[in-house]
Amino acid sequence: MSPDQLSYPQHHPPVGMPPPATPGQRFVARLVDTLILGFIWTVALASTGALKYAYDHPGEQDMGKVTLSLVITMAVYFVYEGVMLARSGQTLGKKALRIRVAMLSDGDVPGRQGWLRAVVYVLPGMLIPLLVGTLFWLLNVLWCTWDQPLRQCLHDKAAKTVVVAA
Repeated sequence: MSPDQLSYPQHHPPVGMPPPATPGQRFVARLVDTLILGFIWTVALASTGALKYAYDHPGEQDMGKVTLSLVITMAVYFVYEGVMLARSGQTLGKKALRIRVAMLSDGDVPGRQGWLRAVVYVLPGMLIPLLVGTLFWLLNVLWCTWDQPLRQCLHDKAAKTVVVAA
């Protein structure tokens, strides 16, 4: 599908909505959130015993524990992303960069659509061991670099949201 086929009939934000966030702002905000994801991942690895196993058996991994850690990490990150976006339209990374997720139709906080946006962003993470998740994440986050004028990623398009200045 081309970017034009995924566009909505409304090609610009509603009157009075702040301008779309730049790809750089979105990248740095996601980087902050990725640090949070890394913290969750580390706690999950430690809580399942995967870290201790790797320490006790250098060069080996207990794939059952690592997979369980991945599921825990993605579930916790999904809740983090969903709650933050549904309530305020901002994750901690977006707050730090002074940007927010807004409904494309009226600029409101996403509410339930924040959960849909989180599903489309986080769920492919479960497929990281198959490389599918990594490829989707890459395509998803790069989409905003050529999507004009709203700079939407695929998870924005699915939820009919746009990231704007806060």
